[in-house]
Amino acid sequence: MQIREQIGLSFGVVLKSMLRQAPNIILIGEIRDREVADIAIQAALTGHLVFSTLHTNDAPSAITRLVDMGVKPFLVASSIQAVLAQRLGRVLCPMCKMIDDAPDPKFLKLVDIAPEEAMGKVMKAVGCPNCKGTGYRGRKAIFEMMIMNSEIRELAFQRAGVSKLRAAAVRGGMRSLLGDGRIKILKGVTTPDEVAKYAQIEGFDPSEVTKR
Repeated sequence: MQIREQIGLSFGVVLKSMLRQAPNIILIGEIRDREVADIAIQAALTGHLVFSTLHTNDAPSAITRLVDMGVKPFLVASSIQAVLAQRLGRVLCPMCKMIDDAPDPKFLKLVDIAPEEAMGKVMKAVGCPNCKGTGYRGRKAIFEMMIMNSEIRELAFQRAGVSKLRAAAVRGGMRSLLGDGRIKILKGVTTPDEVAKYAQIEGFDPSEVTKR
């Protein structure tokens, strides 16, 4: 259904109407405020499969974002099943990309690639008529998927910070945006500076991953 705020056909009104039709799956374009978040979570708790989008920096931040909206932590912890975060990065042009014999150490450090590991694998943008001189052609998503487990649910209930949620997610097997970007760099899909631009992690201490 198309939302039309000017006639009172808001997200909240439409969602309440849709729930009366007993759907199995609900797709909400965006959770933008407390009202929509509450209805979406109540729908999830009553047996509906709910998909939606939320503007955050990464997957673990979705939990703190919902709590900041005013949703009770125990509702967030019990209703979310998984969170997928993505960033679109530019893909190297297949016609002109070349092996980078001297990749910038600063960018290698930002994406956690050792200089010896980069040799012969990291590519660089060159530029040709096929890519209009940019060195890139097209985009590809960099993903991270956080699947909820008992540890993450407990941290959500305790209103834990993003760094602790991220550490628990990594312990649970989550590959971070940076980790996925790193794989794409070593496969020659994109460059270290492109991944560093979109997959920076703020306030995350890697040492937290080993703590339980």
